[in-house]
Amino acid sequence: MRRYVLPYLWPVITGVLLAVVILFALPEQLPNPFRGSSPQAPQTPAPVISTTPTLVEPNPNRPAPEIHQAAPLSRNEGPASYAQAVEQAAPAVVNIYSSRIVERDQHPLMSDPFFQQFFDNQGDDATTHQRMLSSLGSGVIVSEDGYVLTNHHVINGADEIQVALRDGRETLAEVIGTDPESDLAVLRITLDDLPVIELADSADVAVGDVALAIGNPFGVGQTVTMGIISATGRNHLGLNAYEDFIQTDAAINPGNSGGALINPEGAMVGINTAIFSRSGGSQGIGFAIPANLAHSILDELVTQGRVIRGWLGIEAQALSRELAASFGLQTPQGVIVAGVVSGGPAEKAGLEPGDVLLSVDGQPILDARNTMSEIASIAPGTSLPLTIVRSGERMEMTLEVGERPLPTTPINEETPSQRDS
Repeated sequence: MRRYVLPYLWPVITGVLLAVVILFALPEQLPNPFRGSSPQAPQTPAPVISTTPTLVEPNPNRPAPEIHQAAPLSRNEGPASYAQAVEQAAPAVVNIYSSRIVERDQHPLMSDPFFQQFFDNQGDDATTHQRMLSSLGSGVIVSEDGYVLTNHHVINGADEIQVALRDGRETLAEVIGTDPESDLAVLRITLDDLPVIELADSADVAVGDVALAIGNPFGVGQTVTMGIISATGRNHLGLNAYEDFIQTDAAINPGNSGGALINPEGAMVGINTAIFSRSGGSQGIGFAIPANLAHSILDELVTQGRVIRGWLGIEAQALSRELAASFGLQTPQGVIVAGVVSGGPAEKAGLEPGDVLLSVDGQPILDARNTMSEIASIAPGTSLPLTIVRSGERMEMTLEVGERPLPTTPINEETPSQRDS
């Protein structure tokens, strides 16, 4: 029987061996139910495409500007378009062009009569000549009588300030007052039928709210960008003496300073002020001064001509864990009095360098900058109880709050990576 089976067995064995060879050696020639009928093309990445403006004299009888307060924001349903909000707010956002004349020293040889004859006697009168420096920024009209909010650094040192409205009108502005410590300034323009922005209650701003930034970036004209509120209460940035910024990822670029940050209903929640950037352009980290703070400073600058802040007259140093242990404290709570201003409230009250200030008005000091902001809001002349530690002994004393003197030097040198204009 084997004689009859063998002739049929060899072809079967040969076929099986041939199939195994094809399966392992040429798998791409076989149909695959998980692969398309044609080979997939390799994916390629997509291509990467002059006269100096005078400050208006303070007038205690001047009424505070009437501000349009917006209704609380509704978060129930988001709109499909923000065109209505922009149309409501954008006319009140203005472009600000400031210019100043600077004197530049000429080469000493220009004062030599021999060389002057080759330059049409340009050096006869003086050894210096003047040139014009210009900068641009934005501002917001906040009242019908022409008050404009902007940043102090936008108009600082300007000899002439020109304001251009979206409707094409232009006019010169006068400086009502500035507050370098919050980087805010108030201008005034005299035009009829001015558009006015509404101010939202910035205390109601929540992380995740939609935010729109309106300004004049790079001088290209009024521009609107969109993002969200990324954070609130940002400080310790080293930009201003008093910081309480709203952070947003809406694109803010040079020229946006002083412009409006608005909510989806067109009300202003902040004044765009600065960016964090390694390139000088927007990287999604922008900062705005809250509308509530801007409103209070506006009122003081208009009615008082300056911002009145409480002041202790001390130089404070943060208390580290190691320093706290050296003073016999279990926790690093409070600040060290590193220096006392001569004749200031602290010296009059008996504070000395080396004292540890633990609490002010019964409130423990957990953050020195926040405490400084709280003291600034206290009216000068107020009696303030303090708790200190001196030579390991806990003591109580009372201090009479003074008025913080105006700064004589810039609060912080601006850098392109922080200021946006």
